[in-house]
Amino acid sequence: MRRLGSTRRTGRTRRRVTAAAACAAALAALTAVPAQAHEQRRVPHWELKDTGTPEVRFRGLAAVSRTTAWAAGTGGTVLRTTDGGATWRNVSPPGAAELQFRDVEAFDARRAVVLAIGEGEASRVYRTDDGGATWTESFRNTDPKAFYDCLAFFDARHGLAMSDPVDGRFRILSTGDGGRTWKVLPDAGMPAAQEGEAGFAASGQCLVTSGPKDVWLATGGAARARVLHSADRGHTWTATDTALPAGDPARGIFALAFRDRTHGLAVGGDFRPDQPSPKAAARTSDGGRTWRPAATPPPAYRSGVAWLPHSRTAALAVGPAGTDLTADGGRTWRTVDTGSYDTVDCTPDRGCWAAGEKGRVARLEH
Repeated sequence: MRRLGSTRRTGRTRRRVTAAAACAAALAALTAVPAQAHEQRRVPHWELKDTGTPEVRFRGLAAVSRTTAWAAGTGGTVLRTTDGGATWRNVSPPGAAELQFRDVEAFDARRAVVLAIGEGEASRVYRTDDGGATWTESFRNTDPKAFYDCLAFFDARHGLAMSDPVDGRFRILSTGDGGRTWKVLPDAGMPAAQEGEAGFAASGQCLVTSGPKDVWLATGGAARARVLHSADRGHTWTATDTALPAGDPARGIFALAFRDRTHGLAVGGDFRPDQPSPKAAARTSDGGRTWRPAATPPPAYRSGVAWLPHSRTAALAVGPAGTDLTADGGRTWRTVDTGSYDTVDCTPDRGCWAAGEKGRVARLEH
C-alpha cells in the first residue's frame, strides 16, 4: 500500500477546510442581509416555530415565501402561516381526522392542494382557494390496488400524482385545472415495475418537476433503487438504476430535487433507525440518465432534499437524525444540525423551511 507523506496529508487538510468554508459560505449567503456597522452575525440555523401541534408529524410542506408556508400531516392536519411562523392557523379539511396528509403543494397564501395517502379510498386529494377556509375533495381513489404517495405541479394548472404500481406499473394521475379534476393517464409508456418496487410517502418529494414538462419519480423497496423520468408530463417514461441502498422494503430513494432539467439530487437509505444507510445520496447532471454516488454522503438516512435558492451548488438534506449541507452540487455532504426533520423546501426570496415529527416546523434563521 502506498504511504501518504506530509504533503498529501496537508492537501487533505486544506481540502477539508475549504469544504467547511464553502458550506459556511453557502449558509451565510442564503440568509444574507445588508451590512450594518459593527453588526454581529450569528451562524444560520433552524429556528423552531411553535405550531401548537406536538401530536402531529408533518411530512408535507409547501414553502411559498419567507413569510408564508403550509404544512400537512397526521390526523388530517393542515396548518398555514403568513407571518413567518409566528402564528399558525389550523385550516384542516373537515372530516379528515382519520387521514394522513403526506404532501401539500401551494401556489400562494390562498391556493393549495393536499394529498392523503393510503390504500383504496384513503388516498384522496383536496383543494382550497381561500386559504383553507373551505376545501373541495377533488379525487378519491376507488381502486383497492392503488396507493398514492406524492403530488407535483409544473405550474398553477398542470400537475401529477403518483401511485405505487397497479398491475405491474406505476400509476399516474393528471390534472390540467390546478387540481380541481383528475384523470388516470394510460400506462403504455410506463416501464414495468420491479418486484416489490414502490414509492415512499415520506416527504412529498418522491415525485418532482422542473420546467413545463419534465418530471422525475423515485423508487425503492426492490432489488434496485431507480429514478424514472418523463419529458412529456407523465405520458412516457424511462428508468435508470442508482447506487442508493436497495434490496429491502425499507430501502431506496426517498426524495429528489432538481434545480433545472439537468441537475438533480437524490437522497434516501434505510428508514429503520437501527440500520446503516451507506451511499445514501447521488447526483445527476444529465437529467437523470446517469447518477453518480456522493463521494461523502450524509451519515444516515435522509428523507428530504432541496436546493438553496440562487445557488448552483448548495443544497440541504434532512432526516430524523439531522440536516446536511452540500456546497459542491452533491459531491460531498456535511452535517450542520442534529434536529429531526422529514422534509425541506426553499423559496426564491431566500426562505427555507423544514418540518417533521412532534409538530416540528422550522425556518432557517440567523
